[in-house]
Amino acid sequence: MERLRPIMFAGTGSDVGKSIVATAFCRIFLQDGYTPAPFKAQNMALNSYATPDGFEIGRAQAVQAEAAGVPCHTDMNPLLLKPNSDPTSQVVLNGKPIGNQHATQYFRKEGREVLRQAVHEAFDRLSARYNPIVMEGAGSIAEINLRDVDIVNMSMARYADAAVILVADIDRGGVFAAVYGTLMLLTEEERRHVKGIIINKFRGDMRLFDEGRRMIEELCGIPVLGVLPYFKDIHIEEEDSVSLEKKSLEAVDGKVNVAVVMLRHLSNFTDFDVLERDPRVHLFYTNNIEEIRKANIIILPGTKSTIADMIELRRNGCAQAILQAHHDGKTVIGICGGYQMMGEEILDPQQVEGDIERIPGLGILPVVTTMSGEKRTVQVTFDYKGQSCQGYEIHMGETRQVFREGNSTTLAEASSTTTRLTDRCWGSYIHGILDNAPIVDDLLAPYVKEQKTTFDYQAYKEQQYNLLAAETRKYVDMEKVYEIVKAER
Repeated sequence: MERLRPIMFAGTGSDVGKSIVATAFCRIFLQDGYTPAPFKAQNMALNSYATPDGFEIGRAQAVQAEAAGVPCHTDMNPLLLKPNSDPTSQVVLNGKPIGNQHATQYFRKEGREVLRQAVHEAFDRLSARYNPIVMEGAGSIAEINLRDVDIVNMSMARYADAAVILVADIDRGGVFAAVYGTLMLLTEEERRHVKGIIINKFRGDMRLFDEGRRMIEELCGIPVLGVLPYFKDIHIEEEDSVSLEKKSLEAVDGKVNVAVVMLRHLSNFTDFDVLERDPRVHLFYTNNIEEIRKANIIILPGTKSTIADMIELRRNGCAQAILQAHHDGKTVIGICGGYQMMGEEILDPQQVEGDIERIPGLGILPVVTTMSGEKRTVQVTFDYKGQSCQGYEIHMGETRQVFREGNSTTLAEASSTTTRLTDRCWGSYIHGILDNAPIVDDLLAPYVKEQKTTFDYQAYKEQQYNLLAAETRKYVDMEKVYEIVKAER
């Protein structure tokens, strides 16, 4: 196939839909016979994923790689920022944490070239293997106060000589000002890279925006390549926890009610997408005590700050509600940080998470966790009742099982990946554990009268990628897009 120019989907702001549009184009280029790969130089997210070779990247780039039909790699997201409980973020470079930095420290000009060179080298390696590179910007490309330290938006577009497509969200209002204002705040050189505009999240009859589309093109001198509708029936894993607010719905009759405890530093909530799509389940996120009591299954999810969230669970009464649910025989499970909180104690002698060195857990599982500065990132395959299952681990800390005999207490020598008391009470470090149908069927078994056909989550995701690509083709001028990426540079 002929070589295509890199294409970058940049935004007028955050949460305008850049990730979903980039995902759509990863699948479109794959369908058209190319070998695309995603790239986002810098991502800030608590949702992350372990690559096949045991490194960490943003979950959005892992999803885009899946849509592109290629294994994910750290070169697709060389720089990941994971917010902590204090005003700092853990900096993950090329898949490994290199320390915590405050925003004022991270955005200093000093030392910036080291990061810039690292993301450039990652892009070059990726570009040598794939065609085209589907790039994604971060937030708004018109943050002029950050122009000198930018390594993810127009600075990266210039380096890659990418064709930039500006994505704007019409649903939030002010789309004309957002598009025009963004372009006017770019330098002349930066504007030359912007080759098209996509208006996203349109509700209603699109013919009503025909005049608006023409006006934007006249104002900006750049073609509007398409107006995408607000996709309500296409489900792609989301990266931002903003979306969880829409899923804080109370329990309903006739389904298995699953409450995911809404932690302040909740991470990897994509662990529960499979339950959200399962027709037997009603899943909701909550830290409301009454709603927790109404649930059949309570899940303690992953967290970036286990100790801080453990303290918050006690403060807001959720800890007592979870303990009561366990006492009443309801199902209580924990994943990653949630697994750590279900134990007897959490120790942090190195002060990895903060000043508190010791705190009691919920005491549901006979385990003790000791935090450490070493992060474990690995994909895992495990056997469950004779069936092969997959998942991945991303965590700091080692969890050991507690054994008691008389007055003697000892800890297991090997760290515990999963601890099971009963089918209704267990914890695991394995993210994606619920993507395995046999485990979900056993989780739901006490609450469903008869097992329905097992939900094939992988087949469902493939269907959604293809549907997203088909709908995007319907509303975007793909002939014009190919004209742009095939043009002489």
